Amino acid sequence: MANPNFIDYVKINCRSGSGGSGSWSLFRDKFNSKGGPDGGDGGPGGSVVLRGNAQLWTLLHLKYKKHIICDDGTNGGKGRKTGKTGANQIIDVPLGTVAKDPETGEVLFEITKDNQTEILLKGGRGGLGNWNFKSSVNQTPRYAQPGEDGLDEWKVLELKVLADVGLVGFPNAGKSTLLSVVSAAKPEIADYPFTTLVPNLGIVKYHDYQSFVMADIPGIIEGASEGKGLGHRFLRHIERNSILLFMVPADSDDIVKEYEVLLAELKQYNPEMLFKDRVLAISKSDMLDEELTEEIQATLPQDLKTIFISSVTGYNIPQLKDQLWKMLH
Repeated sequence: MANPNFIDYVKINCRSGSGGSGSWSLFRDKFNSKGGPDGGDGGPGGSVVLRGNAQLWTLLHLKYKKHIICDDGTNGGKGRKTGKTGANQIIDVPLGTVAKDPETGEVLFEITKDNQTEILLKGGRGGLGNWNFKSSVNQTPRYAQPGEDGLDEWKVLELKVLADVGLVGFPNAGKSTLLSVVSAAKPEIADYPFTTLVPNLGIVKYHDYQSFVMADIPGIIEGASEGKGLGHRFLRHIERNSILLFMVPADSDDIVKEYEVLLAELKQYNPEMLFKDRVLAISKSDMLDEELTEEIQATLPQDLKTIFISSVTGYNIPQLKDQLWKMLH
């Protein structure tokens, strides 16, 4: 079963606060019965703000919080007193969160850094008090601006997993097994396709207490770039990875063709992904003898970094980590 705690898509209703009205007031005291205008400005309404939080890995906390409502600003007062600003609603989200317009699909912004803040829905401006409108021809204006109404809109938040290395392959290529071997992650593993339905992250330890993050992306199928299966939901997680580690099992009918199909799906979904560094790992290589390994090696693209590995026996796993580390640094 998929991990119900991994949520990478939510649609939320945001309501920003309305601005307070400006005040129209004329200064009066026992010494001055005809003072000038002193009406203060209204306070701005609260905004909906997203804030990056490196301690979060999922949008689960927003799954059942569909409505985000901000406070209104208060009205201005006499004595040029500005109204109180409506409180913002600050929503913590994991790094890699993308905010979109649900109608057009337009990307509004992306959260990629810890404590980065972006306004998702801005609050209404406060109205100006009458002291702003004083002039040589109108020294006692008896009007002020009303506050600007807040906004009520739906927004989409999508999570694209941030990782150093992303595992790319068809279902049952051995991605989850590799992640479980090189890190402490414990993804569900079985000998049937589509065991992995959500991305799994693992911290791969390297020499001298160094490490990098590896992501096990759910298996791609042919036609994923056109939305077949859950293609778009899976492919968007690959966009954030620095290095793409393609995995094709040694018992594949045609290793090169399988790699080319995977590459074509990425290209069709987002051509920019082809500019990422790539490594091709032939998994389950413990079933190959030396002669068969050489035959397969001769058919592989010469300009592509390739390595034969076996997660079960540990064959070439240290060499794979060395290669990935060098590419990352």
